[in-house]
Amino acid sequence: MEQKRPLVWLSADSHQDKPGLPIEHQWQLTRVSPASPPITPHPGWAGKPVGVCNLAGLAPDQLEGVRHWLELLPVSYWMALAHPEQLQLPEVRRLVRDYCQDYHTLPADWQRLHNSLGHMWGMSRLGKTDAATARPGYQDFVLDGPSETIRRTRSLLRRFAATSEPVLIYGESGTGREAAADFVHQHSDRQHQPLVYVNCAALPPSLTQSELFGHERGAFTHAVKARKGRIEAADGGTLVLAGADELSLEQQSAILRFLQEGQIEPVGSNRAITVDARVIAICNTPLEQLVTQQQFREDVYYRLGNLAVTLPPLRERLEDLPFLVQRMLEAGDGQSYRVDNATLIAMARHNWPGNLREMQNRLSQAMLLAKTLRLEPADLGLLSSPIAGQPDRFSLEAYRAKADQEAICTSLSLTHQNISAAARLLNISRVSLYRLLEKHRLQPLSAHNNLKPGPGNGETS
Repeated sequence: MEQKRPLVWLSADSHQDKPGLPIEHQWQLTRVSPASPPITPHPGWAGKPVGVCNLAGLAPDQLEGVRHWLELLPVSYWMALAHPEQLQLPEVRRLVRDYCQDYHTLPADWQRLHNSLGHMWGMSRLGKTDAATARPGYQDFVLDGPSETIRRTRSLLRRFAATSEPVLIYGESGTGREAAADFVHQHSDRQHQPLVYVNCAALPPSLTQSELFGHERGAFTHAVKARKGRIEAADGGTLVLAGADELSLEQQSAILRFLQEGQIEPVGSNRAITVDARVIAICNTPLEQLVTQQQFREDVYYRLGNLAVTLPPLRERLEDLPFLVQRMLEAGDGQSYRVDNATLIAMARHNWPGNLREMQNRLSQAMLLAKTLRLEPADLGLLSSPIAGQPDRFSLEAYRAKADQEAICTSLSLTHQNISAAARLLNISRVSLYRLLEKHRLQPLSAHNNLKPGPGNGETS
């Protein structure tokens, strides 16, 4: 007997969610309701099942719950079920557009639905086969995980993908900025068009125009034939400027016309070529900061758009740690390596300056050097306990200190660095606020507020 294929059935409709659906003899259903308590999906789900999102009977206040589950479940392909009149609602259309590869109107044609799901299943299996031929890197699952932080990031990237506007992607090294750029491209209507990367840091200023705009035959000494530039190669698709913050002012000037008018002029040519390419800029340093320092042109910055996302570092998404560790171990050499709670806690205490790239390197090293299939903190080059006398960033005190700092910085920002107003907002005295500022080594931005309270100022604690 042929084994049933797994299918996630996400539904808020009690009638359509009852046992005995016509496709159950062909699919093994895992039922989920928007009202169900959250679950942590097993890493083995990723990229395997397809899913049906049944929007029939959906109340307006349940829409966010459905979006929550669509972000949480690592399903490769979603099919939406909806009544025709539901598709007239902008919020429903947006949800289907952002998360589903296809939709089916009710009443359901179950055979047609089965055929469509079978096609999606086949596409999912093809993706799995491709992944099996090459060892996955951290970029393949950097955006995965159940934490609220990474789900918000995925949701934001999906919304950006639905537009044709330029996108700015910030983040530390190893957070998966290239994966985020690829995610935007793959979830846009340009997904079947070219995705072209330009390494701006390795782009010599003298060759900028030739590399980006191309050149005509005979344009310079070694131009023996005409050559299409990177920008023209991305026509109809997406152009990723990796390391855009490292472009010199001269290089920024060179791309201004393209960003403004969508036109380029190959070297040695007197004709303009119109190019339709969506631009994604990947940066280490916020461009607004570089503009203030006069290291980045303001007009180029504004033409790169105002859709910006900052990928969270690993230390800010520790809830994803068990999930990511399991994914990386499964992507290893196939042996049943595992980590226990002590190793996970040691990993949580580490600061991870290299983020997921560093974690993958450490786990790869551990799998090579470990004497058993149970990985110890020492196998990863980590300490099993914090150093005596040094603060433990994973302690309750550390979390409280972080919350204090965030509250202080937010209150000062909302009150334009006014100490008295910030203290009232926090419901504490000025003296208490000054003590907290000193304890956490924080300073208000306004110079006149940097004075410490002294005798005779009328302050009491």
